[in-house]
Amino acid sequence: MRADRLVSLVLLLRRHGQLSAQTLARELEVSTRTVLRDIEALSTAGVPVYAERGRHGGFALLPGFRTELTGLNHEEALALLIAGSRRGAQAFGLSSALASAMLKVVDALPESYRQTAGDAAERLLIDPETDLLSRRLDTEELSETILAEVRRAVLAGHKLRIHYAAVDQSAEWRTVDPIGLVTVRGQGYLLATRSGADRTYRLSRVLAAEELSTPAQRPDRVDLDQAWQERSARFRADGDLVTARVLIDPARREELVGTALAVHSEEPEDDGRLRLEVTFQDRRHAEWAIWQLATTARVLDPPWLRLAVRDRAAALVARYDSSSELMDRGTGNR
Repeated sequence: MRADRLVSLVLLLRRHGQLSAQTLARELEVSTRTVLRDIEALSTAGVPVYAERGRHGGFALLPGFRTELTGLNHEEALALLIAGSRRGAQAFGLSSALASAMLKVVDALPESYRQTAGDAAERLLIDPETDLLSRRLDTEELSETILAEVRRAVLAGHKLRIHYAAVDQSAEWRTVDPIGLVTVRGQGYLLATRSGADRTYRLSRVLAAEELSTPAQRPDRVDLDQAWQERSARFRADGDLVTARVLIDPARREELVGTALAVHSEEPEDDGRLRLEVTFQDRRHAEWAIWQLATTARVLDPPWLRLAVRDRAAALVARYDSSSELMDRGTGNR
């Protein structure tokens, strides 16, 4: 960890020229005392770092101290700068590693590419937090400690113990053979097998994780994209699951998405409403979820769900009509 910090310290000085101990401490998330020790260690190792005294002083490197990654052309440098999707990094607990890697890439670029690639990257935005209708993407808050343990097991090919809380079930420990990690719409998933059967675990429901030393039983090679497509198809077709197409007021979108098992598509309509294709646990779940949205949602498909909601509304109207008639009779009103 200290070696990585020393490299980051050198790269910060390379990029910014001169920085105070306080600024370096803030950037590296350590104390100023630690920064001073690191500066001393760099000097001992022969790195030409020196101190500027005075009110506006700080630390800097002698001019010309750098390494260059000379094998990159301009397009390759630009691709590296924009390819690091922050959402993927967040889903897998790699945000800090991504920031450090991008710092190193920028510093290692040849002088002729650094400025132009950086300027171009500022004009390209990948996966902003909201879309044109100001709808926020559903990005989960995940424990970096848990994600690091899961990630190590996946990459090392070791079995993994997870304390997992499935929907409407108490959390329990499970030992799985991890295959890979997938992020979809800001949500992370662990693809694994358990006793030879395919399993998909949502990372936000993993309460604790432990990498085991036992090798995982899994194929040497895997096509994650194909595996995800196959599991998604099985999930949608499994058991009593219900998939529905719904028109909904954007203000109530989060309620629908929050209760649905999955969101398969989402498109804005000309009138401002959203057209969503969502999956529910079963018929009862689908009818209940749509009913909570009252007149802000309209079912397009399947027909039986439209009829179920309509019949429930008609029964409610009839109930209140009857009650009103009885009240009128009781008070003598005509």
